Amino acid sequence: MFERNVLTELRQWAARPGHKPMVLRGARQVGKTTLVNQFAAEYEVYLKLNLEKAVDRQLFETDASMDELVTTIYLLNNQERRAVPTLLFIDEIQNSPRAVAMLRYFYEEVSGIDVIAAGSLLENLIDKHITFPVGRVEYMAVRPCTFNEFLGAVGENALKTAQQRGAVPVPLHDKMMRLFNTYTLTGGMPEVVNSYAEHRDIISLKYIYETLLTGYRDDVEKYSETEAMRNVIRHILNAGWIYAAQRITFEKFGNSLYRSREMGEAFRTLEKTMLLELAYPVTSVLVPVAPEPKRSPKLLWLDTGLVNYVGGIQKELVNIPDISDAWMGRIAEQIVGQELLSVDSRFSHKRCFWVNGTGSQAEVDFVIQFDGKMIPIEVKSGHNSRMRSLHQFMDKAPHDIAVRFWGGPFSIAPVVTPRGKRFRLFNLPYYYAGQINEVLQNILKTGDTDMKIEPPTM
Repeated sequence: MFERNVLTELRQWAARPGHKPMVLRGARQVGKTTLVNQFAAEYEVYLKLNLEKAVDRQLFETDASMDELVTTIYLLNNQERRAVPTLLFIDEIQNSPRAVAMLRYFYEEVSGIDVIAAGSLLENLIDKHITFPVGRVEYMAVRPCTFNEFLGAVGENALKTAQQRGAVPVPLHDKMMRLFNTYTLTGGMPEVVNSYAEHRDIISLKYIYETLLTGYRDDVEKYSETEAMRNVIRHILNAGWIYAAQRITFEKFGNSLYRSREMGEAFRTLEKTMLLELAYPVTSVLVPVAPEPKRSPKLLWLDTGLVNYVGGIQKELVNIPDISDAWMGRIAEQIVGQELLSVDSRFSHKRCFWVNGTGSQAEVDFVIQFDGKMIPIEVKSGHNSRMRSLHQFMDKAPHDIAVRFWGGPFSIAPVVTPRGKRFRLFNLPYYYAGQINEVLQNILKTGDTDMKIEPPTM
């Protein structure tokens, strides 16, 4: 098993004085339990509870004091209680609301033990059936593997370091693009990445995709309390993948007869499970980024590999020169969006795009907040003069920075909009999407005078 980058953030959490119990949030099968088991190797004592087991769950159903509870946990794990670095992992914590409530006492009354909690269906139960103690726990989102983690998994550790720093040498661009295309094809689900790293066999991955999809569909019974809503959720999980990176309307979504209200509720339920995200537009070009939930959202799924598999476009992606040529550019937008989400492990981190007000067709694929500015991001090939929506954004923006992700090497193109606004278009290879903050910082720190400025290839 390769090392996940989020381990660095867990180390920072553990090193911070006064840190609270950590709750890992994420969809099923994104590797939360494996991640904690890897992290546990850095402790002298590892205590583990799985609250799917009655014997573990019953520990929290007594009136024992916290000191007695902790002692019992040590005994159950066949460990001696001593003052050494200790990690307690409470897995499947959603099975005991009392255990959830008692996390605050691990923070307030117990010292010397780092506590991590996780659960496979946790997202759909939070605020509905269980409530975590406010102000007494911390949260971290665990998502599919990033391209940077994929590089480490396939043994490209030098490129992993270079890409992480936003400093891949130009002569290695073609190799990086081949690797990124493979990552786009397979996606980032940990089991898929592990299997590909070991066998380098795309065909055999179909069995893993099927298992993952079957598991998500089987969970429908747990996502909703009514059969009517379960049917709507099933429809989304069967028909919704082909709408990846598209703006959608809830009314009769996926050629169904379901109305907007019930479809919207089903989508929001699935969004809680982190299987998908409804990314909403903004109309301003100024920070802070303020999404408008009354407008139609863009549908972004958990993982591009699953989208490719369900959509049956894996063959289309094999040896393709530029991923923006596949599926009308939607796969390129989905994978860039997936990488942009990985920039921040906060659960609250969301993706947004820009539209130019009511009645306009102008739309910029993504926007991010960087250095006090709202930066527009396009995901496409083609000449910069044809990006009309980007030009409209830049005409309104109080700065001169725009980003395009594409299949070519890094360049900076001076652009003039039809209205005469001059701006700098940073053409970044797709493989830098997960490092966009580092890359932008490097560019702006270096300054244009030290950069090679050239127009993008037509």
